[in-house]
Amino acid sequence: MKKLAVALTGLILLVSCDQAKIGYVDNVKLMDAYQEKIDVEAKFKTKTDALTKKRDSISQAFQLEAQAFQAKAQKMSQKKAQEEYGLMQQRGQFIGQQLQQEEQSLIAAGQVEMDSVVSKVKNEIKAYGEANKFTYILGGGDGGSVLYGQEVNDLTDEVVKLLNDKYKQ
Repeated sequence: MKKLAVALTGLILLVSCDQAKIGYVDNVKLMDAYQEKIDVEAKFKTKTDALTKKRDSISQAFQLEAQAFQAKAQKMSQKKAQEEYGLMQQRGQFIGQQLQQEEQSLIAAGQVEMDSVVSKVKNEIKAYGEANKFTYILGGGDGGSVLYGQEVNDLTDEVVKLLNDKYKQ
């Protein structure tokens, strides 16, 4: 009977030693602190600001041209004024379409870079988990799957440090 109790205790200890090692990362906190993501956002904000200035400048120049045309149109025949007005409208639409294409292109390029950053983060978390023998690393924060986790299982700061150290290299 004693041997059975000792064997059972040994089995319980063996099973408890083989428990899953689980940690979690706060996705929002991680991405907000990851320098590469911050740099990508800053780069695209600079590009977006430049495009906005360009659009404002072109729009202002076009408005001045339209005002000048209105003054000039009063001295033209109605037919000639309508023709020139039509040409001006076409040019305005063309300029608007070009600016819209530039904006869409910028947004697409930004999304590609941000997707690359997210992919890199996922790969680093996977490598971290394998290197530290985690069975699972869950995602927390807004939209994450961890509703509660003990602070001791929060790997966010370690992963952020790892990512930022690798990014600096």
